[in-house]
Amino acid sequence: MRIAIASGKGGTGKSTVAANLAWALARSRDVALVDCDVEEPNLHLFFPAPATEMPVTTPVPEIDAERCTLCGECGKFCRFGALAVLKDSVLTFPHLCHSCGGCTLVCPQGAVREVPRTIGRVTCSRPLPRLVLISGILNEGEVQAPAVIRAAKTLAEGHPLTLYDASPGIACPVIETLEGSDACILVTESTPFGLHDLRLAVEVAETLGISAGVVINRSDGQDEATVAFCREHGLPVLMTIPFSREIAAVQNRGGLIAALLPGWEERFSGLFEAVPGVSP
Repeated sequence: MRIAIASGKGGTGKSTVAANLAWALARSRDVALVDCDVEEPNLHLFFPAPATEMPVTTPVPEIDAERCTLCGECGKFCRFGALAVLKDSVLTFPHLCHSCGGCTLVCPQGAVREVPRTIGRVTCSRPLPRLVLISGILNEGEVQAPAVIRAAKTLAEGHPLTLYDASPGIACPVIETLEGSDACILVTESTPFGLHDLRLAVEVAETLGISAGVVINRSDGQDEATVAFCREHGLPVLMTIPFSREIAAVQNRGGLIAALLPGWEERFSGLFEAVPGVSP
């Protein structure tokens, strides 16, 4: 079972829900928690533990000047501006390369080959006996977040239950995280911005054909608009977390409410059982 925790808007508490859900489930079963917010991974703050580290590389073109005839075919093919053919040389811009490999195929002289370039890393730790934490980390200045997300998800393959913590928004990193998921938990808040961006996230889940449910975080008790939207789109409201000073105090200390506040371990276990497609 692979469940993604996502949100159209940043700051809704998506990672908090993912961390508490993972902790609650790891009390009784094996869980892999994958931090796919590779530009700002933070789940390790909830689960500090020694970690092993593996580099993530992506192939980029390298030109053999002795073979190259400056015909320009590689530059014409590249839609991302990663190759520029001048009158006496070919310039490559690795940061713009999307690693499609097309330049190696269209070169009539076989003058283009691919070489690996490190763009990030993946760390793996076991902070709890039944919890594996995998974090993708994109190097500063890099833009190929999906490649690091794929590496993190690949490392988690084979686990019976995997939770993916997506980055906020609906851009390419989120699409990469949701791809292949069995279900999605969308975390929102009862604000106009929260509802607006929830609409966008729901459209993405529907387009990908992924069943989804909603968690309303920091609820002030005035959730009517959000609940009405969920009812209109057939989305179950899986959990409502109140806007509480007690909860905020625990989270501000880097704690988990499932571990430190009475009743919340059971509530997060119930959240898992309420996810569409999960059998109690």
